[in-house]
Amino acid sequence: MTSKTRQDLEPISADDLYLFGEGSHFELYSCLGAQRCAEGTRFAVWAPAAQQVSVVGDFNGWDASAHPMSPMGDSGVFQLFIPDVGRGTIYKYSVDGRLKADPYGFHHETAPKTGSIVWDLDHEWGDADWMAARAAHNSRTGPISIYEAHLGSFMRVPEEGGRMLSYREIAPKLADHALACGFTHVELMPIMEHPFEGSWGYQVTGYFAPTSRMGTPQDFMFLVDHLHQRGLGVILDWVPAHFPTDGHGLGEFDGTHLYEHADPRQGFHPDWKTYIFNYGRHEVQSFLISSAAFFCDRYHVDGLRVDGVASMLYLDYSRDEGEWIPNAHGGRENLDAVRFLRRMNEHLYARYPGIQTYAEESTAWPGVSRPTSMDGLGFGFKWDMGFMHDSLRYMAEDPVHRRYHHDELTFRALYAYDESFVLPLSHDEVVHGKGSLLGKMPGDEWQRFANLRLLYAYMWATPGKKLLFMGSEFAQIAEWDHDASLDWDALQGPRHAGLMRLVSRLNALYREHAALHALDCDPGGFEWLLSDAREESVVATLRTAPGASPIVCAFNFTPVPRHGYRIGVPHAGLYRELLNTDAEEYAGSGRGNLGEVMAEERAHHERPATLALTLPPLGAVFLTPA
Repeated sequence: MTSKTRQDLEPISADDLYLFGEGSHFELYSCLGAQRCAEGTRFAVWAPAAQQVSVVGDFNGWDASAHPMSPMGDSGVFQLFIPDVGRGTIYKYSVDGRLKADPYGFHHETAPKTGSIVWDLDHEWGDADWMAARAAHNSRTGPISIYEAHLGSFMRVPEEGGRMLSYREIAPKLADHALACGFTHVELMPIMEHPFEGSWGYQVTGYFAPTSRMGTPQDFMFLVDHLHQRGLGVILDWVPAHFPTDGHGLGEFDGTHLYEHADPRQGFHPDWKTYIFNYGRHEVQSFLISSAAFFCDRYHVDGLRVDGVASMLYLDYSRDEGEWIPNAHGGRENLDAVRFLRRMNEHLYARYPGIQTYAEESTAWPGVSRPTSMDGLGFGFKWDMGFMHDSLRYMAEDPVHRRYHHDELTFRALYAYDESFVLPLSHDEVVHGKGSLLGKMPGDEWQRFANLRLLYAYMWATPGKKLLFMGSEFAQIAEWDHDASLDWDALQGPRHAGLMRLVSRLNALYREHAALHALDCDPGGFEWLLSDAREESVVATLRTAPGASPIVCAFNFTPVPRHGYRIGVPHAGLYRELLNTDAEEYAGSGRGNLGEVMAEERAHHERPATLALTLPPLGAVFLTPA
């Protein structure tokens, strides 16, 4: 029970209402919704077109006439204090007879039930050390390697009918595994309350509530707190691009198109059959930015990955001619969405120093990760969808044909520094019949694993932060199924276990060697040593950083071992082999350079020295001057 009395409960002030209407109130969770005190609960909801709004629930037999709410001037906000209504009370709003869940509710019933639950957000946090240092953990010049996870299918309990783990149960297991694999951050697919499990959380109805499927708000706080105390950052997937049409949700909330556009050419998404937010409406801006801030504030998250940014930016996204409305200048850009995203990023970075925002943006929109002061959208990072698609398309080719697709491997370098990028191998590539990452690789079983090890090495050597979807770290064989646990038994197989050891080693090298991360977003940290050996399907790169030992990375994309393969390097002398993806500990064939190789003072490829390497079949080697 909260210790606040009714007098301690902060009133909804004229300033609150003014800022809300202006689109500048970014802490709506502190005044709207169900706010508790020791004597009862104050309810407040925005429904400007409604004639009658009341609170209904177990406490009044769901009688819409029992507890009518009063309008607060012409703000559109209705409020009511109800004594003796406390934590755990199930309620909804009756809005002119339509039953609606609380848009600002902190906790909701578990689907298929749709009621909101009066709740507190008290928690004794133990992550002060992490919070004080998180700016360093999230720095553009630091190592950021992200483990993307869907909590409902990460691990289940087969002895209990395959039930999901609770937030508290999953916390140590997720931390143990992510740390064993060497990741620095965990990214959680949307945990905000959603009615349809098959949406994976991407169709949100509760923008201020973690889903109750796995526990209470305090249980989710425990998860974040535990991850922080174990040294892992927490990024949440957040979905402002669209919301579902479920009757208890935001759609036509007060009988009008309140949160969404009225015209379906602007307000309905043809791909997902969902509503689209009206980003030009001030109160909607306050609502959404408050939601983003809420999880940074009350749940201590370290960043938000914003889903579907491309669908927000373009008025003609997935629409044919005549199915969309041009902007005021006759263009296809959604200017309201641009302003909204800029305001969101400006507020989050100013209010919560040390966080990062990540845009899933699949087009060439300029300046996604550029500051708003430089006409950018203000995100910290952008997912490099081009890298994901090009590299997977290249790796799917039979090695005998890769010489004809060499440009797909090297093209990325042409735009690598246009944005600050995250290189993702995400959940999108292991669903909807696409198969697992292992299943995309050509050849027999040995070659498939070798190809996957090679892909990961190439990704970790490529400038950009890293993201890998759960199960891919040990080469899950089956396509991801949100209704089932990952196939942890696969780790009994030596090739699966070997791949996971490789991921752990790649992450360790990435963390420990500044050359592999400090200039991820700066062209000064990358050079081609060899980019045009298309006939052999060989490339080599050099990663550098001020004051750090350089890393030479060489890749052989064919199953033919290459002995004495010459690559020009900047310095003569002894080079130590940091990594060989064909090592026996990774279930490879054990071919390599016996741990070290001497570079001769002999010019090659316009470099003053030459390494004569053994390049293993479908393998990569990383070397550094001894």
